[in-house]
Amino acid sequence: MNRTVIALAAVLALSVLPGCGSDGDRAPARAGKGTELVGTFRLEPGRCTAKGAAGSYFRMINRGGTVADGPFFGNPDSPCKDKSFNVQVPGSDGGLVTGSYQPNPKVPFDKGGNAVARRIAQPGSFTAIKFGISTEKVDPGTKKRNPEPAIFVEDGKLTGQITAWTASWNNLYFNQGSPKPGGGTPGLTVPVSGTYDAATGRFVLTWVSGVVGGPFDKFAGAWHLEGTFEPANRG
Repeated sequence: MNRTVIALAAVLALSVLPGCGSDGDRAPARAGKGTELVGTFRLEPGRCTAKGAAGSYFRMINRGGTVADGPFFGNPDSPCKDKSFNVQVPGSDGGLVTGSYQPNPKVPFDKGGNAVARRIAQPGSFTAIKFGISTEKVDPGTKKRNPEPAIFVEDGKLTGQITAWTASWNNLYFNQGSPKPGGGTPGLTVPVSGTYDAATGRFVLTWVSGVVGGPFDKFAGAWHLEGTFEPANRG
C-alpha cells in the first residue's frame, strides 16, 4: 500500500466515526406520494465513461463543495479516469429491496477490516479497503430505529425514504440514507428522487446524504442507482 493510499484511508477512517447521524424524531415510514413500489430495484452495473460513469455509482462531495460541482473525493482504487466515481456491481439480491431490510451478516468485517456485506452490491475497494452497503433496522451509529426503505411513484416521478442505507468500511459504519435516522436532512442531504417507466420497469434513483460531526463534517455521499424494478410476488 503506497503512502497516498495510506493517507486517504486514515482520513476516511476519521470521517466515518459512528454517531455521525442527525438528532431528532424518527423518520416516518411513509415519506413519499403515489403508489408504493415494493420489490427489488435491480441495479445496472456501474461503468466508466469518458465523462465519468453511468449505471449505478456514488461520489463523495468534499467539505465546502456543492452537489452539482463538487469538488469530489478521489478514490485511487476507482477504475474510472475520474477517480471520484465509484461504480457499483449488483450483489446477491440483485439490488435494493424495498419493504424489508438487507442487513449486514453477523460477522460484517474480515480480519483486515474489509466489509463483507454483498446483498445489495458487491463490496468495492475504497482506499485499499473493501466497503459494503446494507439497510439496517437499527442505525449502528445513532442507535435509532430505521424504517424499511420505501419508494413511491406518481406520474413517473419517484420519491420516498432510504434512511436505513448504511455503508460499512474498515470496521466502521456510517449512515448514508436520506433522510437521516430521526428524520433530519443535515448539510447537503437531498431527498430521494428519480424517474420510473412503468412500461419497461426502468428507474433512476438518486439522493445525497450529508456527514455530520467529526473531521469530515459537511462532506456528503451522492448516490445514483439505475436499473430495472421487479415487483415482489405477493401471491
